[in-house]
Amino acid sequence: MKKQHLYLILRIAVAVILIQTLRFKFTGHEDSIYIFETVGLEPYGRIGIGILELIAGMLILIPKTVWAGALLTVGLMSGAILMHLTQLGIEVKDDGGVLFITAVVTFLLGLTLLYRFRKDIPVIGKKI
Repeated sequence: MKKQHLYLILRIAVAVILIQTLRFKFTGHEDSIYIFETVGLEPYGRIGIGILELIAGMLILIPKTVWAGALLTVGLMSGAILMHLTQLGIEVKDDGGVLFITAVVTFLLGLTLLYRFRKDIPVIGKKI
């Protein structure tokens, strides 16, 4: 498999993870409401973060903006991981840690993509 195909698969994987969670945030699923109430961000945080995740998922699929989508993904997943470690716990509502693990995996994939596409970052990309 060529490297370019691997990175395309990683981009699609991140976009799918980000976008598939939106139905829970935007429809007000009880688990999503529970999470955002627990961290004190319900409802505006739930909707706002959902919008940012949608933007990140779209940006990561566009070749010229992969770096921006990856950067936004890393930021969003950093926040999710921090919330799990400080307020939510690893396991949320008996999910076996699936949400936490998904956030960590998405963070690592986003970091991988950000590193790979760092040269595309305007102004500083050519210097790093």
